[in-house]
Amino acid sequence: MEKRKPQSSDFVVIKATDDGVNVIGLTRGTDTKFHHSEKLDKGEVLIAQFTEHTSAIKIRGNAKIMTHFGEIESEMKK
Repeated sequence: MEKRKPQSSDFVVIKATDDGVNVIGLTRGTDTKFHHSEKLDKGEVLIAQFTEHTSAIKIRGNAKIMTHFGEIESEMKK
């Protein structure tokens, strides 16, 4: 039986405050690449996790981002 190593990965909660918020996961390694994308409409919530494959999360659009560090709001480029 394979033993799973415990993960201490951080979770991020993203709540769209407008339609069309893009959430993009970026890979780890020598070349950073997009590996996952989601589109959220107003009121939708996505819970994302940093893992051995995900080193960064990019958010485009108006959203509230909640982490264990606190809350921040992203803004649409004007």
